[in-house]
Amino acid sequence: MTTSGSEAESAPRPSPSLRTEALEQLLTERGLVDPSVMDKFIANYETNVGPLNGAKVVAKAWTDPEYRQRLLKEGTSAIEELGFAGPQGEHIVVVENTPTVHNVTVCTLCSCYPWPVLGLPPSWYKDPAYRARVVREPRTVLSEMGLDLADDVEIIVRDSSSEVRWLVLPERPAGTEDLTEEELIPLITRDALVGVAKVQGPA
Repeated sequence: MTTSGSEAESAPRPSPSLRTEALEQLLTERGLVDPSVMDKFIANYETNVGPLNGAKVVAKAWTDPEYRQRLLKEGTSAIEELGFAGPQGEHIVVVENTPTVHNVTVCTLCSCYPWPVLGLPPSWYKDPAYRARVVREPRTVLSEMGLDLADDVEIIVRDSSSEVRWLVLPERPAGTEDLTEEELIPLITRDALVGVAKVQGPA
């Protein structure tokens, strides 16, 4: 039984994970990658590198005004000051959320993401629906993800690429004025660093 061109075009696309597995298998069969090396690389980013690094960057910026200025002026080098660098860590640009301006990041082409400070991107970040909709209707998408913003808050969608990887410096929540840098770190989530959530104060 054959499939016509129109049927093939109308068939649902395989999920990103299936397509990734197929690509890995193809590259392995052609001897272009070593699966054991890839597994070690992924394990490192899953266990040793992740949003905790980004949280440390933000906590530092919240408690050190001079560092905050350097971070907003030259993100990559300021982040490297804290020892966070590596693949996908080039060309990081940091933008600050305020009471009137809210930044949210996306990669409309694929899944560009600042790995050294956020780890591997979550599945929803790579989902074609998020990548397409957050550009067209960011307020609706953020609301669906649990973040309702007032109508007078300007939303800016930052499209990451290999040339620019965006990182959000979220607003420091009220009630944290007396917390130390170390006490602030656990409050800062990956989603706040992408702009799909706000940092919540201590319970």
